Amino acid sequence: MSTQIGSDEKFVTDTLLSKDQYDNFRDFLEDSCGIVLGDNKHYLVTSRLNKLTHEFSFDSLSSMLDELKNKNDAKLKERVIDAMTTNETSWFRDNYPFELLKENLIPEIVKNNKPNRFRIWSAACSTGQEPYSISMSINEFQMKFPGMLSMPVEIVGTDISSTVLDMARRAEYDQLSVSRGLSEEKKKLFFTSMDGNRWKLNDKVKSIVKFNEINLLQNYALIGKFDLIFCRNVLIYFSADLKSDILNRMAQILNPGGFLVLGGSESPTGYSRAFEMTRFSKGVVYRLKDENS
Repeated sequence: MSTQIGSDEKFVTDTLLSKDQYDNFRDFLEDSCGIVLGDNKHYLVTSRLNKLTHEFSFDSLSSMLDELKNKNDAKLKERVIDAMTTNETSWFRDNYPFELLKENLIPEIVKNNKPNRFRIWSAACSTGQEPYSISMSINEFQMKFPGMLSMPVEIVGTDISSTVLDMARRAEYDQLSVSRGLSEEKKKLFFTSMDGNRWKLNDKVKSIVKFNEINLLQNYALIGKFDLIFCRNVLIYFSADLKSDILNRMAQILNPGGFLVLGGSESPTGYSRAFEMTRFSKGVVYRLKDENS
């Protein structure tokens, strides 16, 4: 199938990739950001990358992938990774982690760890819904229990994509975005209507969240130590070896007694011995083991 993209532009062919092209692209993606593609994701790759052939003026997807393989074009590499790693997100996704945060994790960390500063990492945060949902939950906790969380709070949202991070920093969302997981009560409490179809997050929620561009394959030391890490529905995209590496490096930047929150289908079991399962009424999280245990 071919698509005409302009009166004097070339035709772009968007047939499926050959086995060699697909295998080469799989190697590139895993080396660049750790994501492991299955054997049958040809259509996914084609559908996500075809629009970039227009953007970079290639006459076919094949020629663009050849360029990606043979030349060190940083902008092209960034946009390709961006296209392959941009995922759907929503406010208060699955809900229970945010209830856990308010009912169990904040009280546990404040009581037992007594931090001078409460720091939370939201890994692979996309356009900001998760770290901002965490910030809203903390705001609700502080309103319900004034004085219990009296130390400064900092939430760090990270993603490999500079594009989604720019959107997260703006903290402005359209009507469709705010309708996904956000109650009317929270929308009225934490957002301001800009023009009837766009909503801006208020400064109180926004002020304790900052964003950094981080590839999970890279060193985490620059973002500091944390009391709590949210890394939800991320590990499923990595190989077993990379899961082990990521989990063990996350353990190194957790403060003693800190917690790791994973997706419902994810577990460190078999990949890292640094964590122990902790079960609360709302769900399961993973506490960093005591080095002496």
